[in-house]
Amino acid sequence: MLPDQTILRIPGPTPIPPSVQQAMSQPMIGHRNQETKDLLQTIKPNLKPVFGTEQDVLILAGSGTAGLEAAVVNTVQPGDEVLIIVTGAFGDRFVQICSEYQITSHRYDVAWGEAVSPEAIKAYLAQHPEIKAVFATYCETSTGVLNPIPELAKVIHQQTDVLFIVDGVSCVGGVQTKMDTWGIDILVTGSQKAMMLPPGLTFAAVSERAWHVINKNERPSFYLDFKRYHDQSANNSTPFTPALSLLFGLKQALAMMEEEGLDHVYKRHQTMKDMARAAFRALNIPLLTTDEAASPTVTAVKPDDFDPEALRKVLKNDFGLSIAGGQKHLKGNIFRIGHMGYCSPADLLQTITIIEIALHKVGKMVELGKGTKAAQETLLKGGN
Repeated sequence: MLPDQTILRIPGPTPIPPSVQQAMSQPMIGHRNQETKDLLQTIKPNLKPVFGTEQDVLILAGSGTAGLEAAVVNTVQPGDEVLIIVTGAFGDRFVQICSEYQITSHRYDVAWGEAVSPEAIKAYLAQHPEIKAVFATYCETSTGVLNPIPELAKVIHQQTDVLFIVDGVSCVGGVQTKMDTWGIDILVTGSQKAMMLPPGLTFAAVSERAWHVINKNERPSFYLDFKRYHDQSANNSTPFTPALSLLFGLKQALAMMEEEGLDHVYKRHQTMKDMARAAFRALNIPLLTTDEAASPTVTAVKPDDFDPEALRKVLKNDFGLSIAGGQKHLKGNIFRIGHMGYCSPADLLQTITIIEIALHKVGKMVELGKGTKAAQETLLKGGN
């Protein structure tokens, strides 16, 4: 490998397009000047289709976790009861945040690698009418599961008026998202995944139903107060100093997504999911999730006859290719490949070919090219 070559195939941060990198290198401007107002005025309408909403999307300087915490602190108060659907490490993060704010949490655990059943949640809510909000993860990054958010929203709103709050950090921008149509009340994502930017921005879209609750919330809040961001957004401004360089990049990233077309963006991610899964099946290496539960943005692989950490080490040291390992009890048991944002089927073919070579180096004797061929055939069938 070349000394400074890195091939980034982790589920975030993801590679940055050259045009976005160039946009972020623009000279700094005054954050209260007209240039910044013009920048935000351009960005605002282009964010809405990505979220599938007519609401303004709030932009905060901070990681995705800042958005998750803001979703909690703005909607529920100490002593309120909430339901948190935990399908992996990031569902568990909602539990930790709620615990910090003395929120009474009902934790609904799902086996890691499986998606939640909407009917099970419907039954749970029927038994717990005191619950005021349901928290869920759209794509569970730690397992590569895509939860059935439209179906969840439907059963939640069929029988209750609770808020439905969704972590979309590792998939918004890479999978179809229709916040308004589906009935999501707060949807959060971060900049460093399918949005094709470095870490440092969090985005939150808020429904009218959620604003009704937020406006009556007496919990004191300062930096994470959605009302401050909403009020300033109306004036094409922000309540606190924005991450201007990232906003320059965001403008370009959104232009790229618009030029490609969101439907094609989603199809590209679906194709890469199918390619990755076909490749590992051809190599007889087990996958963590079913096809139905699998996310288009990250694939989790659960080998049964070699050490995934040894594979990751060879990939990094010999080829400069970074993939992710497992988290919590899956640490050392799985590896994960990110294929979202600035990633194409050609990039995935390169990744699969390198992995086949690295498998030989860790003692897993696969037929070279077999996984790549399966991915190629899948790509041809997909028409991309």
